[in-house]
Amino acid sequence: MTQFLQYALPGVPLGCVYALMAAGLVLTYRAAGVFNLAFGAQAYISAVSLYIAVANGWPIWVGALLSIGVVSPALGFVLDRVIFRHTRNASPFVTLVPAIGLLVVLPSAVDIIFGAGTRINPPSLFLSARTVYFSVAGLAVNGTELSTTIITVAIVAILWGALKFTKLGLAMRAVVESARLAELQGVRSGVIGAMAWILSSLLAGLAGVLLAPLYATLSSLNFTDLLVAAIAAAAFGAFVSLPFTLIGGVLLGIAGEMIAGYLPPGSVWSAGLPSALPFIVLLVMLVVRPTFRVRREVVDPMQSCEAPPRSLEIPRRARVVFVGSRALGAALAVAFAVSLLTWIPHNWAFTLGQGIVYSIIFLSIVLLTGMSNEISLAQATFAGIGAFTAGQLANHFGFSVLVGALAGTAVAAAVGAVIAIPTARLSGIALALATLGFALVMSDIVFPFSWAGNGGSGITVPRPQIGPISFQSTRTFLVLASVALLVVAVIVALLRSGTVGRELGAIRGSEVGAESIGINTRGMRIMTTALAGGIAGLGGALYGSLEQSVSANDFGYEVSLVFVVVVAIVGVRTISGAIEAGLSFAVLSQVISTLPSRFSSLLAFILGLAALTYVRHPEGVVDFTKRWIAGWAEKLTDRSRGSPGLSGISPGGSVHGGSVAGDRGDLSGDSAGDLSGDRFGPGEGSWTLFGGIAGPKEGGD
Repeated sequence: MTQFLQYALPGVPLGCVYALMAAGLVLTYRAAGVFNLAFGAQAYISAVSLYIAVANGWPIWVGALLSIGVVSPALGFVLDRVIFRHTRNASPFVTLVPAIGLLVVLPSAVDIIFGAGTRINPPSLFLSARTVYFSVAGLAVNGTELSTTIITVAIVAILWGALKFTKLGLAMRAVVESARLAELQGVRSGVIGAMAWILSSLLAGLAGVLLAPLYATLSSLNFTDLLVAAIAAAAFGAFVSLPFTLIGGVLLGIAGEMIAGYLPPGSVWSAGLPSALPFIVLLVMLVVRPTFRVRREVVDPMQSCEAPPRSLEIPRRARVVFVGSRALGAALAVAFAVSLLTWIPHNWAFTLGQGIVYSIIFLSIVLLTGMSNEISLAQATFAGIGAFTAGQLANHFGFSVLVGALAGTAVAAAVGAVIAIPTARLSGIALALATLGFALVMSDIVFPFSWAGNGGSGITVPRPQIGPISFQSTRTFLVLASVALLVVAVIVALLRSGTVGRELGAIRGSEVGAESIGINTRGMRIMTTALAGGIAGLGGALYGSLEQSVSANDFGYEVSLVFVVVVAIVGVRTISGAIEAGLSFAVLSQVISTLPSRFSSLLAFILGLAALTYVRHPEGVVDFTKRWIAGWAEKLTDRSRGSPGLSGISPGGSVHGGSVAGDRGDLSGDSAGDLSGDRFGPGEGSWTLFGGIAGPKEGGD
């Protein structure tokens, strides 16, 4: 019994740490309607503010007042005013992308402004971690553990009472359900939304200064890892119940410490299973609990009361614009291929090769999110499965790397199908978190094994050879990678223009309607997830062969988050968007790598800032620019012919008199300002604006 208590009791304060972070997630989700993945980054900002204030000689209570009472609320107010008030009742993907962007950009901004040096021994706000106050079963309880436990229980109780019994809590929940209905009752939805974000950010600030002393150094990764673990605690309460969230957090903390205590030390299981336990629990909770199997998101019931936008017929684009845009694209592609094989230096050829294999992986996101409207935060994991399968088959069984790449594609597709079977009834945030949990389980438990990714040591993936034809040189390998990219792009284009694309469009518009005409929605989701997993696996195998050595660190969950952000901000609905995203990401990474080490976080900072623009331009920055140029060229052409011009498309990007993809930035395909081409029906006169600068819809990019 003593040994049991010695293993279990240290898990209580750890569980309270999970619960404290989870309470902030639940508060934001219930009071603002946003699952705030940036909560950990906000907590990190507060902790750094206190650290810098104390390091500069300020009294700790003044630093705490500044970080918790000034910096944190101000940050919450800015986030609401600038970003999240525009995403109320938007689709989950539209709210998720800027949250991921903030998760990336906030710590990067701190590192750029204050430097990325090591910050040791963060100050303790209340009781000191060096002071032992009492012992239980021979275990010493220090001040940080005691204060964290007491304050967490008090905060959860206060928040629960405020949300359930006060008028402010009722108003917050009402605004999330329907801001318009709340306003009819005299509730100022804008003020309430801002208050919700201020309160949530205040809690993030308190969590930051409380949790920082638990670690020897102050790092944003600590808060990110805690946040991801806290998601599992929030799942105990279905993201709405604070008491069950507290219970779930404590149980997770106790279970993790007990597993670490009873497993043999030094093994892969003892190193990976305790940290991966919250994610396993998250997967089980999301799949098993009926609450998460409801696919429809909350929709404002007053939304239909808005006046419909003007319905204008979109005329056929001028022939000169159509032919010119296609000719320019073909010329650029030829020039790129010739340059790649001739005069481009070796290091830049290698960088562009990275861009090509990234493009293949990104096409899986286009297939899964752009066409199916499903959110996956595990595409880098599927890429890792493909890379490790190809490497293991080549190193230990003597298979050709190309055969190993095809095997990796098949294995990744099979794993995708297996994951899709239990998660096919999930959608939105629940599906995103389920795939995130899968990615974390793979990176913490599976990839460290020698038969998989061999942990941080990694494995080698040789360059391929077909008979006498060797692809050892980077330039010849790029020819092979380019052919693979072309094949995958054609497959995705055929799927989009064929029956699969039409059925996915029907599911995207109305799942009930799709089922009523005989579409197997569950089977379509499983098939799409498997295909996307296979494409990512092929891209990962080629990436491993290009790099010639890969490890589990190359395919962590944070890489999947970056991939989603990159594709979203460039263009998640088009094949050209995936290719442009892959090349841009590789080139930008290479350029920033040449800068001084102080700017090592600049890439994350740029991507995070770009993600914040997604609320305004959900079609993607490149497609927005293309449409602006096309509209400008169209006006010049019509002006030379004396015609009135294309009134349905303005340089600002509005179609049918509405904003791009609707004011909510909805990607579901059924919003008033949908640009996917589905609203106009098939046939010669139908249009697509997401297929690049194209004219009439021809079923592809």
